[in-house]
Amino acid sequence: MTESQSQALLTQQSEQLDYLRRILLAPVYDVAVETELTPLTKLSARLNNQVYLKREDQQPVHSFKLRGAYNKLSSLTEAECIHGVIAASAGNHAQGLALAANKLGIKATIVMPKTTPEIKVDNVRRFGGEVRLVGHSFNEAQEASIEYAKTEGKTLIHPFDDIDVIVGQGTVAKELLQQQPNADVVFIPVGGGGLLAGMAVYLKQLSPNTKVIGVEAEDSACLKEALAAGKPVDLQQVGLFADGVAVKRIGQHTFSLIKRYCDEVITVTTDEICASIKDIFEQTRVIAEPAGALSLAGLQKYCASSEKNGQSLVAILSGANMNFHSLRYVSERCELGEKKEAILAVTIPEEKGSFKRFCQTIGNRAITEFNYRYTGEDNANVFVGVRLSGSSEERQHLLDELVSANYQVNDFTDNELAKLHVRYMIGGKKSQANNKNERIFCFEFPEHPGALEKFLDAMGELFNITLFHYRNHGAAFGQVLAGFEVSTDKENEFFLHLDTLGYQFQEATDNLAYQEFLN
Repeated sequence: MTESQSQALLTQQSEQLDYLRRILLAPVYDVAVETELTPLTKLSARLNNQVYLKREDQQPVHSFKLRGAYNKLSSLTEAECIHGVIAASAGNHAQGLALAANKLGIKATIVMPKTTPEIKVDNVRRFGGEVRLVGHSFNEAQEASIEYAKTEGKTLIHPFDDIDVIVGQGTVAKELLQQQPNADVVFIPVGGGGLLAGMAVYLKQLSPNTKVIGVEAEDSACLKEALAAGKPVDLQQVGLFADGVAVKRIGQHTFSLIKRYCDEVITVTTDEICASIKDIFEQTRVIAEPAGALSLAGLQKYCASSEKNGQSLVAILSGANMNFHSLRYVSERCELGEKKEAILAVTIPEEKGSFKRFCQTIGNRAITEFNYRYTGEDNANVFVGVRLSGSSEERQHLLDELVSANYQVNDFTDNELAKLHVRYMIGGKKSQANNKNERIFCFEFPEHPGALEKFLDAMGELFNITLFHYRNHGAAFGQVLAGFEVSTDKENEFFLHLDTLGYQFQEATDNLAYQEFLN
């Protein structure tokens, strides 16, 4: 080992010991509580492993964020507190900071997007925080918080990329090892990385054989992208369902620790998260928020791909601040995540008895959904949901049986456009003569008054809208599917207006679900 390598090793060991000491001495229990480690007996039997849930939903703000916020505030000097503290947040960091500041007698200002659900705004105020509603996105709120901090002399509190915040979150690992010292694998949700970094640096020093796995939402995988690039990078866009981890860029401090102490990263889909929300509810009667159920979804995905049995597996339930109106979406999607439903497009003859013969072909499986409209043609295209037992092979067996019975089948179980929009829109196709210039786009609409009017002002007076479907599930953004007549000579002008509009979008004209049912 060279002298420089030896020096680097000593520096790393010193850093490890410093984090360990600070986590052990963190004063978070002035306001936080030691949360339970709950065994999930039914899930353990199903997965052939001992599954535990670390219950951060039991904190006074129903999230682990209180730990890091309080540890940071308790480290501030009197001069840093004199004008108060400020942060940008749309959720759990806001509530944790407000309560921590209230406990310490510090004035806290939280800058939140105007799209923040009212329940979260009310909770921040209930905990004693001043709320300022600015902009329609987290980035706009964050920029405002930085400006307020400069002009008003307030101390800016980062939600994850701060050493004191990381240390506070690391106290979750301290409790975990006291409760289950023989944990084989620990699954930790990842947004900005504060919880994973704090827990990983502690676990790897006191229990080096424990495997640490970070779990990300597939549509917000900023850690996965950073590991691929070797440094933090910006995602072009992030998914909004698991809003607690909807972070475009992993933290610099957090990434440095995660790179050294995290063993693996797993990404999970929205449907898999919904399935885990259901599992948590059935075992504990707690309704986890999507980010809170993220780690259990990763645990289940790990078990599905691993041949190991009898392990002690721990998932961190990081929060339970679920917007009630999001439950409809979870209910619709959880069985897809459990592999207990297949969504299919099936072509059947347009004649009497066709539906009965189709039901006979699928056997004793229950039909969960059947959408059909008479078209006057020889064949009918039906959108159908079929109940499955949950085995990974059954869906393919069903497809094979239908093909053997001479049905033309398309599997839309993993087609987001079909699940989010098309299933609610089936009612007839546009005539061929008027269809040649139709282009289809998916948009994310901010949930605030005037959003639709802005859309129509920018697009509706210039281009004919041929199709429109909107659904919102209590999130800050709604999902919109829209069609436009766009001739070739107007294409450049059309995309210029889309860019000016400023809403996130992607084209879906070639999506098979659209082609089958709406084109």
